[in-house]
Amino acid sequence: MPISDVAFVDTPLLRFGYEEVGDPKGRPIILLHGFPYDVRSYDRVASILADAGMRVIAPYLRGFGPTRFRSEQTPRSGQQAALGRDVIDLMDALGIERAIVAGYDWGGRAASVAAALFPERIDGLVTVSGYPIQDIAGSVEPDLPAEEKLSWYQYYFHSERGRRGLEQYREDLCRGLWRDWSPEWSEADTAFADTAASLHNPDFVDVVIHSYRHRCGLAEGDPRYDELEERLARRPTITVPTVSVDSGADGFGWFDSSEHASHFSGPFRRVVLPGAGHNPPQEDPEGFGDAVLSLIG
Repeated sequence: MPISDVAFVDTPLLRFGYEEVGDPKGRPIILLHGFPYDVRSYDRVASILADAGMRVIAPYLRGFGPTRFRSEQTPRSGQQAALGRDVIDLMDALGIERAIVAGYDWGGRAASVAAALFPERIDGLVTVSGYPIQDIAGSVEPDLPAEEKLSWYQYYFHSERGRRGLEQYREDLCRGLWRDWSPEWSEADTAFADTAASLHNPDFVDVVIHSYRHRCGLAEGDPRYDELEERLARRPTITVPTVSVDSGADGFGWFDSSEHASHFSGPFRRVVLPGAGHNPPQEDPEGFGDAVLSLIG
């Protein structure tokens, strides 16, 4: 079941589609999905948080679902500064001064960027696998071959062949990523069917391709985010209370986020969800929901 009917709000660049549940006067919680997922990742988490009296908001990221750019002239950027700025713009549009933000994959990065650059707006952070802010200058350094092969889709997207492949076979490609990244999740195919329509957003391909090229220094960013990207390049520490979720069955690889503890100068705690893959809020909603609720106090 959907969190709620889709609502819309305008930010300077986007007409944001979002879903909301819970007490309109409750503590605001913003739940941010990853690639190639959508807000369906949070249906059960949202219910848990709403039952605890929270105001729960799950937006569709730029390039996904009903969210649209307001101008044809706006670059279809997927860079990290754009995703983080979108979180703050959404809060402004909804009249939310401070919120707890939680996310995984792209959504974890968006939440972490917002927390790092705008800590006065963020009461707490739940992210996945530690510190996800990209080191673009260091992206030329190779990983071990066993790790590199897991990123095959990113290298594919660096080419025009990859762009065309994503355009023509987006559901086959993305369904395959779901399966590879969540090998123990028996409901992956069924859940993907509920999300697939969000991948047919007219800006999906442009935003995705730009994201994976920009993070490797292969595409210029939108100039409006230059100052934010310069700040992110200095690898800012995150000062807000943080819970980092590690997925114990992530097909994209195991990571112990305690190795990133030095990037967090505020309270930091690690939680392991043993059977969860790359989409932990949908695979272990109770565990992810508990991580968010642990920041309430």
